Amino acid sequence: LKGHFQRIGAWRGAAIAMGKFAVDPSLQARMHQYQIVGRAAPTPKNPTPKIYRMRLFARNVVLAKSRFWYFMKKLNKAKKSGGELLAVNELYDRSPTKVSNYGIWLRYESRTNTHNMYKEFRDVTINGAVGKLYSEMAGRHRAQPGSIQIINTAILKPSQCRRDHVKEMHDKKLKFPVVRKMPMVVKKLRTTYKANRPTTFVR
Repeated sequence: LKGHFQRIGAWRGAAIAMGKFAVDPSLQARMHQYQIVGRAAPTPKNPTPKIYRMRLFARNVVLAKSRFWYFMKKLNKAKKSGGELLAVNELYDRSPTKVSNYGIWLRYESRTNTHNMYKEFRDVTINGAVGKLYSEMAGRHRAQPGSIQIINTAILKPSQCRRDHVKEMHDKKLKFPVVRKMPMVVKKLRTTYKANRPTTFVR
């Protein structure tokens, strides 16, 4: 028990050293978007096999290739040993500083059945939105990353959004209090008790 608390203290110390709001990188699913083109290997019976192009999300290129062959085996019984990759490219967002509404259609396998689902997220990149999706699926539905299949993704206009937690951000008059906007009092004028409740944000 003593060692357990020592580990917690060490972790807290590391978090404080990294910054007040430091996030453990292992808790963030940093997803990447890949475009993979491949086909089954040519044979005398079929010298020009059909070429498939897939857009996949994975944490790295190795897992993306593995996912590609997982789907290829389901589509036309082509395995990695009996197939070839023609191109592997990572895709990037055109404007990664602009917030967009993302709609994601997916299928996942629970402990009892296979379910279709549609979710919406707001993020600056599609990779960030998919990372949020995997975190939410793990938390709310106990879904394993390997059991999630992303069918389609799309950037939505505000009028196309359906989920309340996304639509509430579309109000043009939306305002948030700016916390600690007032400058700090000089140290020699600070007191422990105040006659009036201090205002720490601009009204």
